[in-house]
Amino acid sequence: MSEFSPQEFVSDEEIAQFQRDGVVVLRNKFSKDWIDLLRETIDESRNRPSPHLVRHTKDPNAPGYFEDFWSWSMFDGFETFVRESPTAAHAQQLLGGERINLVMDNWFMREAGSKSRPPFHQDLSYFDFFGSMCVLWLPLEPLTKENGIAFVKGSHQWGKHFMRVRFTDGHEAGSDGTTTVNGVTYELPPDIASNQDEYDLATFDMALGDCIYFDMRTLHGGVSDVIPTETIRRYTLRMTKEDGELRYRGDWAKGEREMFEAAGYKEGDAIAGDFFPQLYPRK
Repeated sequence: MSEFSPQEFVSDEEIAQFQRDGVVVLRNKFSKDWIDLLRETIDESRNRPSPHLVRHTKDPNAPGYFEDFWSWSMFDGFETFVRESPTAAHAQQLLGGERINLVMDNWFMREAGSKSRPPFHQDLSYFDFFGSMCVLWLPLEPLTKENGIAFVKGSHQWGKHFMRVRFTDGHEAGSDGTTTVNGVTYELPPDIASNQDEYDLATFDMALGDCIYFDMRTLHGGVSDVIPTETIRRYTLRMTKEDGELRYRGDWAKGEREMFEAAGYKEGDAIAGDFFPQLYPRK
């Protein structure tokens, strides 16, 4: 008998898909109570934003595309979800680790009428994170493929590192070509949105309670020009198994690095401790 509840359980087929494609959709894993808690807490966070709140829409008069991160320790609702929801059990099964630690949380809000959409990017290059990591992507409203995110199947196995891309204008934050930092070479992401037929893209229709997990190396972004007619919200978590560590990437990550250093972390430290708490097994 499985040690996991139906909401926590991930099948062998889903694990194999995650390992092969770098992305998998899990159906009906989060109850309405979890969804409602995240919606309410995002509204609370929007009214009382953390210092990290970003408005990615350049026009201040246009409907906005907002992001906030590392909010879990500032709002009880986020911390409850991080520590008590099924997500850590999912990550343990997908990554195959003995221990799962939280890396960071994000929420995104795209207001009705917003024309902003995320560029194609690879999460791994945004921060000083190395190791085996996955991302929970949880929509807080039902969505169609046209309003979701597209993932480039198998891109986590390309063996490439792509530069951090700014959500405001789609430009890279590293350099105009390639650059090597700490022994790792970064290049510009390919123009996937303009050449969709050249890539094997995964998109999903999703009901409330469905979620996506993807590898931190998987390229993903928006491909649709559909403009939302209602405000839509997403909550994401990045998690690592026990091999996660902090390793310098580049000056583009210096803002986040300052947060780690202020909390007492240094180059080569494990992603563990109070800033990156253990989620599985639960303490």
